[in-house]
Amino acid sequence: MQRIVVGTRNPNKLAEIQAILRDLPVELVGLGAFPDAPEVQEDGNTFEANAAKKAVTLADALGEWVMADDSGLAVDALGGQPGVMSARYAGVTHDDAANNRKLLAELDRVPTEQRTAAFRCVIALARPGQLLLTAEGRCEGRIAFAPRGRGGFGYDPLFEQPDLGKTFGELGRDHKNRISHRARALEAFREKLTDLLTAAG
Repeated sequence: MQRIVVGTRNPNKLAEIQAILRDLPVELVGLGAFPDAPEVQEDGNTFEANAAKKAVTLADALGEWVMADDSGLAVDALGGQPGVMSARYAGVTHDDAANNRKLLAELDRVPTEQRTAAFRCVIALARPGQLLLTAEGRCEGRIAFAPRGRGGFGYDPLFEQPDLGKTFGELGRDHKNRISHRARALEAFREKLTDLLTAAG
């Protein structure tokens, strides 16, 4: 069984990825098992650049296959912001509540029809010395006027699915894992990884 290190210390994200890829013949472990793993500065201008940099840097440092993702929220009324700065929108502390408050302040008085947004996720897989593949997923929605729901993390309480009338924070984990940007990126990743493992025997 191929071991793949998931390049995150976020237990919520690790659990989500493990749940979605649970039927693949791979062992998924988080960075918590590698306390000496370096912190990788996410200084790219795109989700693709950040995901690839994290995967390659960690694969070289750990001598392991590493999958890493970069994801974020792009709000149309804000010209695509917060984008690659999603986790640090309100500062470097990665404070979800502060990020949500700032987003709501930026969208103050913006009407419903102009609050469209998309979650984007790019996943990269690398082994030492080589970027193996990338995959992308996207989920369209809009920004609610106030947080709703206690599920998920990040901007989930504000990201509403208009056809459901619920935010990601109000959806159960299983439902979210079927429709989220990360779920869609992981489905594309699954196909590419399956082909790669098959080719490698």
